[in-house]
Amino acid sequence: MFTDLFPPPRLARRPRDRHGRLVPWFVAYIDGEPDHRVVKEGAVEDAARFRICFLCGGGLGAHHTFVLGPMCTINRVSAEPPSHRDCADYAVRSCPFLTHPQMRRRDNTLPAGVREPDGIMCRRNPGVCAVWTTRAWSKRSDAWLFDLGDPLHVTWWSRGRRATHEEALDALVSGRTVLEDEADEDAMPARAHRLLARQYERALTCLPGNVPC
Repeated sequence: MFTDLFPPPRLARRPRDRHGRLVPWFVAYIDGEPDHRVVKEGAVEDAARFRICFLCGGGLGAHHTFVLGPMCTINRVSAEPPSHRDCADYAVRSCPFLTHPQMRRRDNTLPAGVREPDGIMCRRNPGVCAVWTTRAWSKRSDAWLFDLGDPLHVTWWSRGRRATHEEALDALVSGRTVLEDEADEDAMPARAHRLLARQYERALTCLPGNVPC
């Protein structure tokens, strides 16, 4: 999954696959080989419960970092537990899916029995992601989804480099479009759209060059 861009020591100790790529802690092994598309059984639960970095498997401190798509910076929800910030920074600079927007998920070849993550998954590759560091987050009571607290630090990335304000804004607008479709289906759509508008305005303050949200 990860190429060699001087990984942080915690990640550098991870095993490598037959192509020489680092294998993150969460990756499942299928027939003895790591499948980077598949999260191993219990990884999300264990990482959240024991405060384990989702990427390197080491213990987390007071600051927890999430890698988010633009849509998730609006509703502040993640389907994956947090990581160390240096591990997350390495991921957004080296993970092929995050650094190559043209890449698509090969869901049609997933092993039998693999289930979708909780929540509504957006299958597009937005080409831009955010590294969101916070002290506060919580698991929802009814699903393995995580509500994020206010960020201490947010950076935006595209193609393995820092994203421009324009790139991040375009991605945020496209993420809002997805959420607007969901709001249309809500039992109280007017209320859902009002909430979304407030969330979107808050997310705008987190864009590169803006006042931290």
